[in-house]
Amino acid sequence: MIKIAFVGAGSTVFAKNILGDCLVSSIGSELSIALYDIDPERLEDSRRMMERLNANLNGGKAKIAAFLGVSQRKDALRGAKYVVNAIQVGGYEPSTVIDFEIPKKYGLRQTIADTLGIGGIFRALRTVPVLMDIADDFLEVCPDAWLLNYSNPMAMLTMSLLKRGIKTVGLCHSVQVCASGLLKALDLPQDGVQWKIAGINHMAWLLEITRNGEDLYPEIKRRAAAKNAAALAPGGKKHYDMVRYEMMRHFGYYITESSEHTSEYSQYWIKGNYPELIDNFNIPLDEYPRRCRKQIADWAAMREKLLGDEALTHTRTSEFGSYIIEAIETDVPFRIAGNVLNTDLITNLPAKAVVEVPCLVDRNGVQPTVIGELPPQLAALNQSNISLQILTVQAAFSRKREDIYRAAFLDPHTSAELSLDDIRRLCDDLIEAHGNMLPSLS
Repeated sequence: MIKIAFVGAGSTVFAKNILGDCLVSSIGSELSIALYDIDPERLEDSRRMMERLNANLNGGKAKIAAFLGVSQRKDALRGAKYVVNAIQVGGYEPSTVIDFEIPKKYGLRQTIADTLGIGGIFRALRTVPVLMDIADDFLEVCPDAWLLNYSNPMAMLTMSLLKRGIKTVGLCHSVQVCASGLLKALDLPQDGVQWKIAGINHMAWLLEITRNGEDLYPEIKRRAAAKNAAALAPGGKKHYDMVRYEMMRHFGYYITESSEHTSEYSQYWIKGNYPELIDNFNIPLDEYPRRCRKQIADWAAMREKLLGDEALTHTRTSEFGSYIIEAIETDVPFRIAGNVLNTDLITNLPAKAVVEVPCLVDRNGVQPTVIGELPPQLAALNQSNISLQILTVQAAFSRKREDIYRAAFLDPHTSAELSLDDIRRLCDDLIEAHGNMLPSLS
């Protein structure tokens, strides 16, 4: 059988999406699934949900087992051919609350804080040590497995896994919906459309988009500019793509990730000296904590839906995980967008970077595509994020405060709002507030 270990399986809804996809794939009856988590209640919920799905979708042919806590982690991983990582260290409370509330005291506001910015830095600092402990077990009991990383901050965690020698690819879902979402929002047809996307996670670029051979960008830009102009007019209806449309107007290309993410990846949007930008461009401050609170409030109803429905079923999603496993196992090629080491794939980004590029998957594994040079303005925006990523990973391994400070100094949004001394003090406050969620620092 083909063993898949799911690390962070207490994320029941996401486990359903990834593992449910695997069950309805062509190899669904050949699977042995190991669910691993440190939360006994959530792990049991996921086990019950997966047992029901397995029974309903393929007559219970797959094998499902649950493993709890660090003492059982090696057993969960042992013999796995694929490992899915979906951990979130620290959860909403205390860690996410800390990531948002302490920066507010310095006047530094955020929207999502899971990928970049001061929140992204500290999310990485508390996650990388845990992930490296998992990597140690991985290298001992399933060293040849593919690790499919879904956890954020995507680039920094994938970079850390690659640094540790793990065969890994980082997976997001921005690229799959980028072109179709853009065309739908602008009332443009989607049939006959081809596109190319590359860059870094959450800041990849729609480099080309054509329909039946015709370049769609001129019409896309015309409609996007008109839609934003109407939204900015008195009484205009705001929409949730305003930042991305404005970035496209100035830099020439559409970005893959949402406006709430994009607004905190550069120095242009969340600015204390220009508070009108927040309202004008519909930037949802504190969006991630709001989503977390809603998910917590809604969990009881969702749990009942997942566990109380005897006819529970699943329709395959657009998440790449099951398609990667199926392509490797069957040797039927499939194309994904993967986060991989920049081995001369994007030639004007550094070799240490993790880039997001088209990849072919078949029996040979995940094989990335050479893109060449990005337009220089796009490479410069990517580089502003990559420098922080590299320094944050360095800090996570060195465990030195000075490395943490230097990573934060380079964050575009943080450095646009705070002085060097304030950034240093903010980092000290965050380190103290996280307490034993972070390793000892020198």
